[in-house]
Amino acid sequence: MPTLAPQPTIVEQAYRAILDAICEGRLEPGERLTQESVAAKLAVSRQPVGQALLLLKQQKFLVEAGRRGLMVAPLDRDFMRWIYELRLGIDPLAASLAARRGGASLRERGEAIVDEGKRAVREGGVPELIRADMAFHMLLYEASGNRLFVDTMGQLWNHLRRAMREVLLQRDYRRAIWAEHAEILRATVAGDAEGAAALARAHLVSAAQNVAIALPPGK
Repeated sequence: MPTLAPQPTIVEQAYRAILDAICEGRLEPGERLTQESVAAKLAVSRQPVGQALLLLKQQKFLVEAGRRGLMVAPLDRDFMRWIYELRLGIDPLAASLAARRGGASLRERGEAIVDEGKRAVREGGVPELIRADMAFHMLLYEASGNRLFVDTMGQLWNHLRRAMREVLLQRDYRRAIWAEHAEILRATVAGDAEGAAALARAHLVSAAQNVAIALPPGK
């Protein structure tokens, strides 16, 4: 018998639709959501929407809005700083491990992602830029051989998507990101563990500085 690919449940589809709307700015910080309004927009029943909203609240994408339900959480500079501090530990190590494990195997996939990112820079597509950026870093986490890097950063990356949307309004920085990615990839493919780690670290320091500039100050 042929194997069947699992289909996403209604809850998973609702969760992804709401999450993408938040991360892509179609639902702005402070915007209020109710089960009824979201269910009507998605043309589904309230129950799966309620489960999706609860999960998003647990993950800090939504916060309580009193009797009016939930609202999209504001961007939190401190939380973003904590994520980037974590990445400063993970990303250089992931690049180093990937280089040591045999970076040449990354060439084809990595170059395809870099090309996709550069194309998004030319065409001005911020959602496409963010997807390509996520794909590049997740490729390095995967290539490191450490499954915890993939799982941990996979959960946090959606918060980064929100911050990156603000940062990528700066057109010059868009080009710089993909020049840095290309350098990291070259060092990793060449098996230069120390060089890949140093480049990944510099890339993260630059990214964190740009996030701090773009995000509103904490209250």
